[in-house]
Amino acid sequence: MRRSTVGAGLGAKALRTRWLVRAPIALYRAGFGFLLGRRLLMLEHRGRVSGERRFVVLEVVEQPVADEYVIVSGFGVRSQWYRNVVADPSVRISTGFRRNLPATATPMTEQESADALARYARQHPRAWKQLRATIEQATGAPVDTLPMVRLRVR
Repeated sequence: MRRSTVGAGLGAKALRTRWLVRAPIALYRAGFGFLLGRRLLMLEHRGRVSGERRFVVLEVVEQPVADEYVIVSGFGVRSQWYRNVVADPSVRISTGFRRNLPATATPMTEQESADALARYARQHPRAWKQLRATIEQATGAPVDTLPMVRLRVR
């Protein structure tokens, strides 16, 4: 078995392991999110039904300008966080040493998402190869385009 296949299998299993995926949230909430660098951010959003605060840590695909971040929904439009920000775009983000910044979440068009994904693949070819294989194993579907969201700090 190829090394990338094994890595993708482990990554896919990790993505389906709730406690492991949620572990970085505790770091951010305790003020230690900076330990995870600037390629990750914690997104605070509201449940579209419950109205409760929800948290998720996501990879930053790109930061085109200061105070703007592009994030990807690896599980597509069925991701709970994605559905929540579509319903209520007022969010808060924490990344690096910056904490609890009010922001607005705007879903990107399919073309904007495809362009951002292509840029990511060019800038991070090894990471994209592994991430793509991991997402495809976790979801059981090919990754052609993934929905993305632009976060603008207010």
